[in-house]
Amino acid sequence: MRLAIIGTGMVVGDALTALKAVSSIEVTAIYGRTRSKAERLATEHGIGRVFDDYDELLASAAADFVYIGLVNRLHYEFAQRALTAGLNVIVEKPFAPTAEEVEEIAALARSTKLYVFEAVTSLHNPNFEKIKELLPTLGRLRAVQANYSQYSSRYDRYLAGDVAPAFDPKECGGALMDINIYNLNVIVGLFGEPRSVEYVANLGFNGIDTSGAVLMKYDDFVATAIGAKDSTSPSHVTIQGERGWLRVNGTTNEFRSFDVMADEAVEHYELNRPGHRMENEFEEFAATYAAGDYAKMSAGLDVSISVMRTAERALKTLKER
Repeated sequence: MRLAIIGTGMVVGDALTALKAVSSIEVTAIYGRTRSKAERLATEHGIGRVFDDYDELLASAAADFVYIGLVNRLHYEFAQRALTAGLNVIVEKPFAPTAEEVEEIAALARSTKLYVFEAVTSLHNPNFEKIKELLPTLGRLRAVQANYSQYSSRYDRYLAGDVAPAFDPKECGGALMDINIYNLNVIVGLFGEPRSVEYVANLGFNGIDTSGAVLMKYDDFVATAIGAKDSTSPSHVTIQGERGWLRVNGTTNEFRSFDVMADEAVEHYELNRPGHRMENEFEEFAATYAAGDYAKMSAGLDVSISVMRTAERALKTLKER
C-alpha cells in the first residue's frame, strides 16, 4: 500500500512513528498547508515528496491511499475530494462531524468500489477481536462501563482563553467527539446502536463539553461512556454479565490487555503487537486491502455510521437541556 499523509499535527506524528514498523505500507508523500512543517516531517521520516496543494497531490499518482489527519471539521471535505479523484482513504477519528456526512462518504466509496477506513485504534486489534469471541461466556449482559479520562495538554491554554481546535465547537471539538468517541466505538462496535441515548456534560466558557457521560440503554443492559479532557482517572472498560465479567485495562485507544472471569476462573490476555498503539490498525488496513476483502471494509463503514448516529443523538440531548 502506497500512502500519502495529509496533515502535520500531533496525530500525524504518531501515525508516522507507527508506520515505520508496518512493512506492508510505504509512505510516499505528505501534504501540509504550511510547507515548512511538511518538509520538516518529510526529512525526519524519509518521505520523498512534499505538497502544499491538495489537488496537486491527488493528481500526482503518488499514492493509492491518503491518510487524513486534519482537524475534525475537514475530514469530510478531504475524504470526498480524494474519493472523487480515485484514491482510497484512511480517515482519522472522528470520521466526520455528522452521520449524514459519514453516510455520504460511505455511499461514494461503495459506488466507486474504493476503500475507506476510519482510524479508530480500539476496533482494529487482536484484543478487540478476542473480546467479541469471549462475550458469550459472560452470559446475559447487565452493565457496561467505559471511562477514558485524560487531562488534556491543551486544557491549561483553554482555561487561559487560548482555544485550540480540540476545545473549539466550530472545529467539531469537545470531549465527546475526541476522547469519548473511543468509548462509543467500543460499545457500538460490540453491541450496535442503543435504544436510547442521553448525554450529560460539563461545559466550558465557550459552550464546549470538557467532560461528560453518555448513558445508553440496550434491551437487556445499560452502558455508560465517560470521557474527560479536564481531569484524569484510571481508565477502563468493564462488561458485566450474569455468569462473569470482562475488564479492559487502560484507555480505550490502547486496548493493551484485558481480563475475563467466567466459570470462576480469571484469564489475562495481551494479544496486540507490543509497539505503538496505531500499528495494529495500519496492519489490518493493509491486509484487508491486499486481500481484496471489501465486505470487511464495508462492515467497518456501517460501524462508523452507527457510532456517529449515536454521537449525534447524544449531542442533541445536551443541546435540548
